[in-house]
Amino acid sequence: MRWNQLFMIIHYASLGLDDFGIREMIIFACMKEFIISEAQSEKAVLVGLVTPEQNEQRVKEYLDELAFLADTAGVESVKRFQQKLDYPNPVTFVGTGKLKEIKEYVVENEIGLVIFDDELSAKQLRNIEKELQVKILDRTNLILDIFARRAQTAHAKTQVELAQYKYMLPRLTRLWTHLERQRGGVGMRGPGETQLETDKRIILDKIAKLKNDLKDIDKQMSVQRKNRGKMVRVALVGYTNVGKSTLMNLLSKSEVFAENKLFATLDTTVRKVIVENLPFLLSDTVGFIRKLPTELVESFKSTLDEVREADLLIHIVDVSHPTFEDQIEVVNKTLAEIDKVEKPMIMVFNKIDAFTYVQKEEDDLTPATRENVNLDELKRTWMNKYQDNCLFISAKERTNIDALKSLLYERVKEIHITRFPYNDFLFQQYDEDE
Repeated sequence: MRWNQLFMIIHYASLGLDDFGIREMIIFACMKEFIISEAQSEKAVLVGLVTPEQNEQRVKEYLDELAFLADTAGVESVKRFQQKLDYPNPVTFVGTGKLKEIKEYVVENEIGLVIFDDELSAKQLRNIEKELQVKILDRTNLILDIFARRAQTAHAKTQVELAQYKYMLPRLTRLWTHLERQRGGVGMRGPGETQLETDKRIILDKIAKLKNDLKDIDKQMSVQRKNRGKMVRVALVGYTNVGKSTLMNLLSKSEVFAENKLFATLDTTVRKVIVENLPFLLSDTVGFIRKLPTELVESFKSTLDEVREADLLIHIVDVSHPTFEDQIEVVNKTLAEIDKVEKPMIMVFNKIDAFTYVQKEEDDLTPATRENVNLDELKRTWMNKYQDNCLFISAKERTNIDALKSLLYERVKEIHITRFPYNDFLFQQYDEDE
């Protein structure tokens, strides 16, 4: 047990709290330490595995994204370690030799944080922390930390806290390793086992309470959605940091927070938008990411109701990203998990101003790779199947925004006329520049 936890016990005992109350306060403090990243140093080491399921190039992409996640959390990534294994070591994730190599670097450079790209089990977490003697986070830890920092509303905070407790529950043994366990059997249950059972009960009660709180909030939000009337609903979806909020600001003339960070937007924002003479509702949803923790997907299902109830989806893609095809696949897979009903979709390839490619030399006879394909050639590939439902834009430079508005107007109009065949739009047509 750490000194700050011991101090808490003494402090709350002096206030006259019973044992159950003291333990609940300690668990809350442990969760803050366990989940929310308060690194001893701003510098961190990243660790990834090359396995039959993910080759070296894929691991490099994952570690690039992990470094961006770390940067979003305010941590500087100074070193990366990779190891090729058939499967993660069930005890220490990486091999013992690689773990010693990491330890030597951590000690020599006074690193206070090591981040692993995959989710660690309680056993792995305990053994790695014991060996390295520094703060250990895995990818799920880091994402939960960012979500906890970004949550602004009561709804988002409740969802994140629920995800944190769900993540913490199977890893409780790590928090009480200072307690000696006795062998099992009648009359042979050790104090550690007893305390673990008590802690589990406290956390399960907390999870049940948070779920009930979410139900109440969801009822309120459901009423709010019903009060919006019967306007067509359009939802912006996509990978995190592809420019959804920037595009939201352009279309709705609002000031939704937008930043070049992952998960800049957590709370769903809904705005009324009028294009020419047609009003509709536009929502900006939380971005998706590879290896998104199951706890977060489940906790944020209510937030993603905007996606389920949308009549039209605008899938925003960062075409300048080297692996944007993989990001599209991640988003489509997550959308399928959220809603089994297929919805009409407009594909919007954003950030064409940042798109780059490497032109091949005329005498270079080697096969062209993805980085040798220019934007015009890219448009003639698989993207061509989207035909009229595909646009290339730059929200930052406002390139092709008028074309997007025109396409959006036509698609929303089709839905509106089908739903209200005798309705002659609610507004007279006007020039936005007037």
